[in-house]
Amino acid sequence: MKALIIGSNGYIGRHLILFLQQQNIETHYCDLQTQSVDNLPNYQSIDITQTQQLAQLDFKVDFIFLLSGLNGTKVGFEHYEKYITVNEIGLLNVLNQMKETQSKARVVFLSSRLVYKGVKDMPLKEDAEKEFKTIYAVNKFACENYLKMYQHTFGINYTIFRLCVPYGNCIDEAYSYGTIGFMLGRALKKENIPLYGGGLQKRTFSHVEDVCQLIIKAINKQETQNNIYNLGSSDALSLAAVAKLIAHKYEVAVTSSEWPAIDLAIESGDTIFDGSKLEKLLNYQYKHDVATWLNNI
Repeated sequence: MKALIIGSNGYIGRHLILFLQQQNIETHYCDLQTQSVDNLPNYQSIDITQTQQLAQLDFKVDFIFLLSGLNGTKVGFEHYEKYITVNEIGLLNVLNQMKETQSKARVVFLSSRLVYKGVKDMPLKEDAEKEFKTIYAVNKFACENYLKMYQHTFGINYTIFRLCVPYGNCIDEAYSYGTIGFMLGRALKKENIPLYGGGLQKRTFSHVEDVCQLIIKAINKQETQNNIYNLGSSDALSLAAVAKLIAHKYEVAVTSSEWPAIDLAIESGDTIFDGSKLEKLLNYQYKHDVATWLNNI
């Protein structure tokens, strides 16, 4: 098996490379930066918004992991052109290059919880109601649909994974990313952890090792081709519950403040993933939970 990782310097990209290499899968890498953060051999600096740069890549692989792009919520309103260019046109450039080179690779695409309409205390299946409150959410859902279009029209295959809140680290001392990374960063500096409105909204928290193992196991199944899956977890916790676990470990406090108007307007509410579609297919048992992980770091 041969894989191309587009976005190899990112949090998920770096971890996927680690676990792909453990499976002795030949991997090739590229990202926007001039150098690989992990000093990977044969690394290429590629801007996927530039078609002439994409032409430098070898698309004769089995899988293309599309992990590059801009994330974030309210910042997308200020930089909408960049978000559309990088997140949507970037994918379309890759798909057109695959079409031109007659690549037989399957695209593995990472989507987001933000495509869902949150429902209080309700696990969301893949066909749950969608709602788009940010440019980034629209980007992700648009990309999902571009993949379906190119499969239908040109036979380019894909697998889409929707991810809620990842955490953990298997590479270096940067313990986590995103939500939990922010909380840990504050606590490690002996600063209190602030939450809007008490942090009552719930999320599915997935350890990065479970995320990568699920993805790798799934793409080895033919039935996952041209399908969409939630990446689940053993944990569906409120932000407040996670913040309290971290605060207790590092002896800081959790504080609450009023919602800023824009943050409240784009808040999704509870986004709890029902990951049973993929769990049943793979017979997968999660290796991590937030409380045990915190006790061990």
